[in-house]
Amino acid sequence: MSGKNTNKKEMKTNVMRILDQKKVKYDHYCYADTDAVSGVEVAHVLNQNPAQVFKTLVTVGKSGNHFVFVIPCERELNLKKAAKAAGEKSIEMIKSKELLGLTGYIHGGCSPIGMKKYFPTFIDSSATSFDHIIYSAGKIGYQVSTSLEDLSKIIRFEIADLTD
Repeated sequence: MSGKNTNKKEMKTNVMRILDQKKVKYDHYCYADTDAVSGVEVAHVLNQNPAQVFKTLVTVGKSGNHFVFVIPCERELNLKKAAKAAGEKSIEMIKSKELLGLTGYIHGGCSPIGMKKYFPTFIDSSATSFDHIIYSAGKIGYQVSTSLEDLSKIIRFEIADLTD
C-alpha cells in the first residue's frame, strides 16, 4: 500500500500500521538520514511544497480540554482562530514535556493519527487546496501522505481557518 520512500530504510511506524489496517492508500517518506529539523527543512529535503507539509500541534483550552491542530509547517497557529474553531475562550500550546504522556508522541514526531486518545482535531483550510497532505508518521524522520478523504477514514476532524 505504501509508495515513495526517499531512502533505503524500510520501517513501519504505528501510523503506517493503522493506515494499512484501514486499507488506506498512502505514500511514505524517510528523512531520518538528514539533519532536517523544521517542517520547512523536511519539505526541502523531501523535495515537497512546504505549503503541503503539515505539522501537528497539541493545545489546551481554558476549559482544560485538549485540541489538535494540523497546519502548514511554514505557518504559525493563530491562537484566536484556534480558540474560535474549538469553541473555547482561549487556547495555548501545551508544554513540550506534557506531549509524550498525553499523546504517546514526542515533539517533532507528533501525528494526528494514533494518539493515546482522541482529541478534537482541526485541519487548516489550506489543506483543501491539495489532493494530499504530508504529515508526521509518528516518528521523527518519517512522514506519510494521504488525501483528506482518506484521512477522514481514520480520524474525525473539522476544516477551519487556523493561520494568519
